Amino acid sequence: MSTHAFRQIIEACDKAITARDFDLLMTYYAEDAALVVKPGLIATGKENIRKAFVAISDYFQGQLVVEQGEMQVIEGAGNALVIMETVLHYPDEEGVFVTMSRRATYVFRHEADGRWVCTIDNSYGTDLLNAQ
Repeated sequence: MSTHAFRQIIEACDKAITARDFDLLMTYYAEDAALVVKPGLIATGKENIRKAFVAISDYFQGQLVVEQGEMQVIEGAGNALVIMETVLHYPDEEGVFVTMSRRATYVFRHEADGRWVCTIDNSYGTDLLNAQ
């Protein structure tokens, strides 16, 4: 699969997050997926991941905007590791918009029906190593 196709999937997820369309967002996740909510807190399974995204959106007062930058994709054995710059825009405590960049890591699995679904969503990337 081309890098471009993964970018389209991730950008569709970003748009769903921004629009708070969590039903659409969950179509891109595997039933047994894991989401790093924050260092030390991982949501597993679609139901818990959906709840986590609702809570994250509520925390940012429904104003979180997610964009993607540079991307690298490594495919093997029906899986794909996506390493990508994730850019977050959100209001701080005073309501002033802040822009933050992370180097996220995502793992996708190729399903029998031809779709790629996210199995691991880690927007913190290797920064998780610094959180211990």
